[in-house]
Amino acid sequence: MAVYTEVGDEDLVAFVAHYDIGQALSAKGIAEGVENSNYLLTTTEGPFILTLYERRVKPADLPYFLGLMAHLSAAGIQCPVPVHDRDGAILRELSGRPAAIVTFLNGMWPRRATPDHCAALGSALAALHVAGMDFSDQRPNDLSIEAWRPLLAASADGADTVRAGLGVDLAAELDDLEAAWPGNLPVGNIHADLFPDNVFFQGQQLTGLIDFYFACTDMFAYDVAVCLNAWCFEPDGSFNITKARRLLNAYRKVRAFSDQELAALPILARGAAIRFLLTRLYDWLHTPDDAMVTKKDPLEYWEKLRFHRKVRGPADYGLK
Repeated sequence: MAVYTEVGDEDLVAFVAHYDIGQALSAKGIAEGVENSNYLLTTTEGPFILTLYERRVKPADLPYFLGLMAHLSAAGIQCPVPVHDRDGAILRELSGRPAAIVTFLNGMWPRRATPDHCAALGSALAALHVAGMDFSDQRPNDLSIEAWRPLLAASADGADTVRAGLGVDLAAELDDLEAAWPGNLPVGNIHADLFPDNVFFQGQQLTGLIDFYFACTDMFAYDVAVCLNAWCFEPDGSFNITKARRLLNAYRKVRAFSDQELAALPILARGAAIRFLLTRLYDWLHTPDDAMVTKKDPLEYWEKLRFHRKVRGPADYGLK
């Protein structure tokens, strides 16, 4: 989450007046994340989340994102629910941007994930995958392997200012990934961005999954690989085998994870690492200095990628 577009008080009051959620009291910008402009909206009926969708998000994709959230919530997944206005619409325009209001979830994201957090995540991720199987809409993953070379090209001029030789090293890694990328694994609707700041807990109890604006139709195992990268490395860069094992074992209790998916995890983990490295690199080089946004270090994912390149098989992750 982030804030790129400021919303004036009068515009906010007029916008909220289209909904049966009480009168607008305040809207506080949320600085975490990098994609859309997000506000904690407080009305006389309580808190909500107001999102203005920025230019990287395609307006044509918004019905998929919002529809998937509504579908998952109806299936029992703890996630925000889009709020309809009085005309039944879930999308309006605010300050020149498409905008929506979704329900507020209680809880906090874990600043230091524990193995118990990872187990709860694994169960929730598998439940999301199962619940999304009968969602009729689909959306290609526009940040999958076909997008990575264009992303690198968009940052090539500045890559070496972040780390000497980074551009050449990433190009070589893409050669390897394109040659080895799997194409025959189970596919469905995935979250694709389930970092700790998108998962809420109260103590060890998982209370919700948020930020579905990278959701898409892709390999379930790729979503697991994203989570291995996001949840199973320690601050010193070491990989925590216990966290990985707890995550996957909990996942398997809800949705079977095939031997083929397990065997593909090392290459998928490399792919997930380079995907986030490249988008972080682009944002590091191109985000306006005056944007209310926390930029994330792309080199964190360079170190994770280096780790995955040394992995010989899933046993090196503590998985079998």
